[in-house]
Amino acid sequence: MKINEIRALGTVELVKELDNTYRELFNLRLRLATKQLVNVKEIGRVRNKLARIKTVIRERELSGA
Repeated sequence: MKINEIRALGTVELVKELDNTYRELFNLRLRLATKQLVNVKEIGRVRNKLARIKTVIRERELSGA
């Protein structure tokens, strides 16, 4: 998900996407621990997505204050 797509989401959608991304990261880590993860780069991709979402949420907090 690109940063422009994330910025286009509403606040409620961002929170839902943040929750889904945390779950996805948890599942990837679980699969890594059980040696079922084929592509390890997926973890980095999800972590970057998580950082992008958190950045947009923080930007909105600062602009609203």
